[in-house]
Amino acid sequence: MTALQQQGLHEHDITSINATPASHTRSTLTSNQKGNRDMDIVRWGIIGCGEVTEVKSGPGFQKASGSQLVAVMRRNGELAADYAKRHGVPKWYDDADKLIHDSEVDAIYIATPPSTHKDYVLRCAAAGKPMLVEKPMAMSHAECLEMNAACAAAGVPQFVAYYRRALPRFLKIKELVDSGAIGAVRMVNTRMHRPPLARDTDPSQFWRIDPALAGGGHFVDVAGHTLDFLDYVLGPISEASGYAGNQAGLYAAEDIVSGTFRFASGVQGTGQWCFSVSEQLDLTEILGSRGSVRFSVFDDSPLQLVVDGKLESIAISNPPHVHQPYIQTVVDSLLGRGSSPSDGVSGTRASWVMDRLLGR
Repeated sequence: MTALQQQGLHEHDITSINATPASHTRSTLTSNQKGNRDMDIVRWGIIGCGEVTEVKSGPGFQKASGSQLVAVMRRNGELAADYAKRHGVPKWYDDADKLIHDSEVDAIYIATPPSTHKDYVLRCAAAGKPMLVEKPMAMSHAECLEMNAACAAAGVPQFVAYYRRALPRFLKIKELVDSGAIGAVRMVNTRMHRPPLARDTDPSQFWRIDPALAGGGHFVDVAGHTLDFLDYVLGPISEASGYAGNQAGLYAAEDIVSGTFRFASGVQGTGQWCFSVSEQLDLTEILGSRGSVRFSVFDDSPLQLVVDGKLESIAISNPPHVHQPYIQTVVDSLLGRGSSPSDGVSGTRASWVMDRLLGR
């Protein structure tokens, strides 16, 4: 069994990293969902209208072409009602099943902690509702495989919110690599470290460092973005191994991870993530035979392109709602007028690599 098969993937999954399942290239809204209404609109519901939906993602469902946000759900009904009022959303629920089975909701954005992703995906698939799942896709690679199987059996598309695959500054990086601007790619180095956050001192108030809710700590929350984007640019990672530890003892999850990985193409990489040091750094480098491109994953500082010893800075700002360009690709896919670059298959690959780097 090959390393890719161990991930639950097969050759047709990696033939082209830009390939999109056939079901995503035509309208995937059912006739019951469309009814007699305007067929150029996807009506969205959100499960978990928390912090990430305030600016990063929620407004994108309202501003994307062919998209409407018609309902939101949160277990605390008062907070759901408040969100709906502030954002001009017609309906709110405190029961996920009521939103899922609302006949006026065509597709669902699952923006809850990872511990509930699999459950909600299975419920949405059973109801025949396409879904966009927040990253990381699930608590583990094994859960991702279960989610993919359920969606495949139901014939329902599943997308994963690795939105950097649609952001202009990251598309520029991909363009530079694809065009051969830095020559043949040889290796990748990614490093992220920073001091502890104020919220790290009270894990009971910060679910992202609670392994029971997040599947890990800050590494699981942030590293997937980098690893998924490298997958998009360089193809799938076929081998990975690493070490994880807890050095500061501020919470139960890991606070340091280091490892190595190799892409199916032969490109090799290293990664280091630490969340308990005094200095902050966010730097990823893709190095080729003629030069390199260096960039931050979590801010929009200028890209640094070095070709034949000459440095060029390329400034591309992020949009106000960073999810919106990716949401547009999902809407276009559901309406049969385009495709989306991130789905359950690619999201599963990111989770497999993180599991390996964590030593699972």
